[in-house]
Amino acid sequence: MTKRIRDLKGFGPKSEEILAQVAIDNVDDFMAVDPFELYKRLKQTVKGTGVNSLYAIIGAQENRHRQTVAKEQKVAILLRLEDMGLAPK
Repeated sequence: MTKRIRDLKGFGPKSEEILAQVAIDNVDDFMAVDPFELYKRLKQTVKGTGVNSLYAIIGAQENRHRQTVAKEQKVAILLRLEDMGLAPK
């Protein structure tokens, strides 16, 4: 059986709907996209997208819980977002 986006760690039907809004509608496309570029697209398209969404994206791509990603990579992630002009205020 083909894996769906909702089957990835930390994701569900709502995640699938949100990602479809930025033309990510299958696992292969999701896994191939840079998580920071995907976050940027989501920020531009989906109201209320926050940094927790990025933690969840990275977690799903790496099969880790978003809280683990936040705990272990928060500083590096926030620095990259700062470089991109997307750091949370």
